[in-house]
Amino acid sequence: MKKSHLFKIFIFSILLAFSSEISFAQQATVTVHQDSKIPELLHLKKELEKDNKLGDGFTIQLYYGELTKANSVLSRYRASYTAWPASLEYETPNYKIWAGDFASRLEADRALLEIKEKFPAAFILSTN
Repeated sequence: MKKSHLFKIFIFSILLAFSSEISFAQQATVTVHQDSKIPELLHLKKELEKDNKLGDGFTIQLYYGELTKANSVLSRYRASYTAWPASLEYETPNYKIWAGDFASRLEADRALLEIKEKFPAAFILSTN
């Protein structure tokens, strides 16, 4: 066989491979059937969360113990995070450091993921 004939067969094979890949590609559409009241319920839930009438409020507790250590934890937290304000709370005979005031558990969980990087003992606490 001549080289030009082999070259033509090679080019034809490549074109055939590409065209077969295109012709066998799959296309699909997805149709979601949902109750017409779902968007209305989601809107109502958001409004109730804004008013904090649905569910409890949440905060993140960073520390529970003596005052000296509590002040140290509060200073370290404030130097690292500004998105969620922190406060020093007193419950006889111990002090607590609380960070953030979250309307939903989801918000608190998202913040906790970030805060746990520097305060691994932190956990979510219901405030209501």
